[in-house]
Parts: sequence; structure tokens; C-alpha cells
Amino acid sequence: MLGSLPYKTKQFFIAIIKLSIIVGASYYIYNRLLNNENLNFTEFTSLLTKNNVFSAKNIFFLLILSVFNWFFEILKWKNLVKTIKKISFFEALEQSLGGLTASLITPNRIGDYGAKAIYFAKQYRKRVILLNLIGNVNQMAVTTIIGIIGLILFYKNYDLEINFYKVSRLLVILIVLAVFTAFGLKQSRFRIKGFSIEQIINFVKQLPQRTHIKTFILSLVRYAIFSFQFYFLLQIFGTSLDYKTAMIAISSMYFLSSIVPSLAVFDVLIKTSAAVFLFSHLGIDELTILSVSTLMWLLNFVLPSIFGSYFVLNFRLPKVQD
Repeated sequence: MLGSLPYKTKQFFIAIIKLSIIVGASYYIYNRLLNNENLNFTEFTSLLTKNNVFSAKNIFFLLILSVFNWFFEILKWKNLVKTIKKISFFEALEQSLGGLTASLITPNRIGDYGAKAIYFAKQYRKRVILLNLIGNVNQMAVTTIIGIIGLILFYKNYDLEINFYKVSRLLVILIVLAVFTAFGLKQSRFRIKGFSIEQIINFVKQLPQRTHIKTFILSLVRYAIFSFQFYFLLQIFGTSLDYKTAMIAISSMYFLSSIVPSLAVFDVLIKTSAAVFLFSHLGIDELTILSVSTLMWLLNFVLPSIFGSYFVLNFRLPKVQD
């Protein structure tokens, strides 16, 4: 869309877009913290102080976990991108955190796709979007596999009430959708992020097997880190859950929240609702779960997005793209 415009005009529109992203993300963070109907900010800070969350030891360890979480996400992105163009770790960091900031106010984090693609020359952008999709699908695959196992164990071990009539109705709807999807695939009309299934399959096949394996392993490592971080926060707040029990609930929570499409603005609310529902069966009070979920959001989304805002503001659309 900007390709035919003069360079200075492009820079003007880019500046407007950058400011819109920063203002939107800042408002979202402010509103989420101070105007949260589910969690009073004063109660939240009081609970943090009461449980000594702000001790140097706790803060250091939590920050280390967040750094490693994003370190492996950046490595994953660098690993994928090198199949079309070699980039430095710093470039991968800039693209990943800039993409995070842009994704906060867009449906299903679609802003991440556009933000990462614009860092590359026009001839690379479609492939960059597909690489980003592959990275996200791998992360979703890990969440789904572990989450389904966790949900089965949760159902077997705890008194989880399930309305089987509603579940059956949902399965029927999913089967109908699957049939229509299959028909759409046959007609080559079904598209994901603007690409046909055939295009995506061909692109995936072209990638080295080593890239696929490494991407999946890095996704698994990331999952292990941020799920352990959730468990560590539960321990800080004085819960007596052992790691196995907590992981059953945590994996179920991430799975349930990940299958609901939403704006990134509401993503934390969905995760929080799932967490409150599941952990209530384990005797954990709502305020504790709301506080843990909010801290996870602050550590892994808000803090990185602050650095991402710097990269967004300093982004320059090059005159000549290589």
C-alpha cells in the first residue's frame, strides 16, 4: 500500500502508525492495571507486599525466568528466519519485541505478523509471515499436546463438572465445521493469514527437517519455563500445591485459554477466567490466582512490550531494501 508513495510520505505514515501502536498499547496496559473490574489494584499491591513478592531474591528469579522465556522465543524466530535470510540475535530481538508491542491491540495478535514482515524487503515478506505462522503453530502444538494430557488428568483426579450434552453439541458443531473446512480445502478457497493450505504445505515441506525439530524443541523449552514461572508464583503466594498437581492445572489452563480466539486485550482475561475455574477445584482462592495471572502478564507481556516500544519508535523504513 505504501510502495508507490514518496519516501517522506511513507515515513510520515510510518510515524503515525508507530505512535498509534505505542498509544494504544500504553492505554491498554494502564486500563488493565487501574480499571480492572476483577482485581482491585490496591488489593493486588497489598497482597504482593504481604507475600513479600518484591524481595530481591524473588524479583531476580522471576526476571531471569522472563528473560529466558523471551530468549528462547527470539532464538526460535532467528532459527526460522535464517532459512530465507541470516539475521543477528539483536535483529531477532528487535523484531520479536516490536511484534509483541504491535500485537497487543490487534485480534489474535495479528499485528505481530505485519510488524515482523515490515522489517524485511518486499520479496521476503510473504515467507516471513509463513515462518511466523509456523513458529506460532509449533507453540500451539506444544500447548495442545500437554494441555490435553493435563485436562484428562484433571478430569480423572478432581470433581470437575462437565455438561456432556453441551460437550456433545460442541463436538457436532466442530464436526460440521470440519466438513465445511474440508470442502473449502478441496475448492482451494480456505485461507490462513491470506495463504491457501496448498501454499502453506508446500512451504513447510521446503523447510529443512532440522529447522522443524529445533523450532518444536525451542517451543517446548519456552513452555517449560513460563509454566514453571506460574508454579513459582503460586509458591510465593503460599499455596501448598506440589509441582505435578500444579502442572496439571496450569497445562489445562493454557490449553483452554489458547483455543478461544480473542483480541490480545482480552487474552489475559480469558487465561484468568480459566485459571480461576480450574484452581478453585484445588482450593486456591480467586484473589491469589488473579494476582498470579496479572504478574505473569506483567512479566511476560508488559515488561517486554516496554522494550518493544523503543524498537517500534526507532523503526525506520529504509529507502532501499536489500
